[in-house]
Amino acid sequence: MRYVELKRTTRETDIDLSLNLDGGEIEIDTGIGFFDHMLNSFATHGGFGLKVKVKGDLDVDDHHTIEDTGIVLGQAFCKALGDKSSIERFGSFYVPMDEALAFASLDISGRPFLVFDADFPQEKCGDYTSAMTVEFMRAFAYNAKITLHIKSEYGYNSHHIIEAIYKAVAHALKIAVKKNNTGKPLSTKGVL
Repeated sequence: MRYVELKRTTRETDIDLSLNLDGGEIEIDTGIGFFDHMLNSFATHGGFGLKVKVKGDLDVDDHHTIEDTGIVLGQAFCKALGDKSSIERFGSFYVPMDEALAFASLDISGRPFLVFDADFPQEKCGDYTSAMTVEFMRAFAYNAKITLHIKSEYGYNSHHIIEAIYKAVAHALKIAVKKNNTGKPLSTKGVL
C-alpha cells in the first residue's frame, strides 16, 4: 500500500497529513476555505486519499499555512513512492475551466525543479492569496523531488486559473504514479 502519515510542527504551523496514492477518504481543513477547495479538487482529480489538518498563523497571513502544507504533501508523495519502482514516472495533462486553460507536465525524477508560468488578474480568492499558488507548487515539487512544469495558457478569472492548475497537476500525477508491471524504476540508470 502506497500510504504515509506525516506530522510537522513549527512555530508557524502544525500539520497532520495522511496520503494514500491509491485512493481513500478526503478530509481537508486548513483554515483557508479556497485552499481547502483546491486540495479537495487535487485529491479528487488525482484519485488520492488525502487527509489534511492544519493550524497555521493565519493572523499573520496565509503564506506559512499554504507553503508548509506544500512541503508536507511533497514529503508524503516522496515517501509513498519509495524507490519509485513500477510507476509510469511521467505525466502531462490539460484542464479547461470555463475561460481558463492550464497545463501541467511532470517527471517523478528525483530531481526537483519547478517552471511556473501563470498570471492572476485578481489578487485574492476568498482568504487565499493568488500568488501563493506558485509557493505551494514550489514547496510541493521540491519536497516530492519531482520536475514540474505548469503553464496557464489563458484566463481572466483567478479562481478558474488556479483551480485549473491544481486539477492539471493532479491529473498529471495520477498518470505518473500509475503502477506498471516492470518491478523497477523507469530509468536507463536503473535508479531514480
